[in-house]
Amino acid sequence: MQDNNNSIHQFDYSLICEYFASLHRQGPGSDTATLRALSFLPVQAAGTQIIDIGCGTGASTMVLAHATNAHITAVDLFEDFLTMLNHKATAAGIDHRVTAQKADMNELPFADESFDVVWSEGAIYNVGFQRGISLWRRLIKPDGYLVVSEATWSTVTRPQEIQLFWEEAYPEIDLVSAKVKHLEEAGYQVIATFQLPYSAWEDFYRPAQAAQQHFLESHPENAIALELVANQRHEAEIFGKYHQYYGYTFFVAKKVGL
Repeated sequence: MQDNNNSIHQFDYSLICEYFASLHRQGPGSDTATLRALSFLPVQAAGTQIIDIGCGTGASTMVLAHATNAHITAVDLFEDFLTMLNHKATAAGIDHRVTAQKADMNELPFADESFDVVWSEGAIYNVGFQRGISLWRRLIKPDGYLVVSEATWSTVTRPQEIQLFWEEAYPEIDLVSAKVKHLEEAGYQVIATFQLPYSAWEDFYRPAQAAQQHFLESHPENAIALELVANQRHEAEIFGKYHQYYGYTFFVAKKVGL
């Protein structure tokens, strides 16, 4: 999820990794939404190459691997996340089609036109939407696809509290129409858009409550742990109050000539 306090960048990242590794998904999402986005693409047969950028512990990676015969390259900056993904893939007997690789999404070490599909759920904010769709375009084969989920406004106007919250957390949040325009200007044809359902957010925030309690018990009186949990709880509270004004939108787009 978005970092809603600038001081989080000062945090001990081992603590951040520990907390988010305890969750099935590291942000709102669902298997159903992943499969819906996949349904807009051609069948991903054997030999198809998909890269899942910002894969976390691999919730979406595993859905993609089970639903296709493609090879999935799953990329994240945290080794512990990738270790967990490797265990999942091995247990499911699909480790021969899942490659977990540590890499910075700002500087992905892959050749141009290496992938049929670039996939990234709830992670492109780390590089910024406009920068990300341009930066990652080179990785996509001609007529290949980009699938990302991104924070968007659901309404043209909104209360000041939620406006200020998102201006601090992620100033690039915008209307879906603005994101579509950015995609078209960057050399994509938008195939489909749809918003992540309310239930996917609830399924993220509700289990997080128990994880937060356990995390605090494991790190009593740790100021960093306290601030991290406080940020997460505030984010959940904001969603409860203002979820009708924003959400995550999936964008399914095809690479076309500029």
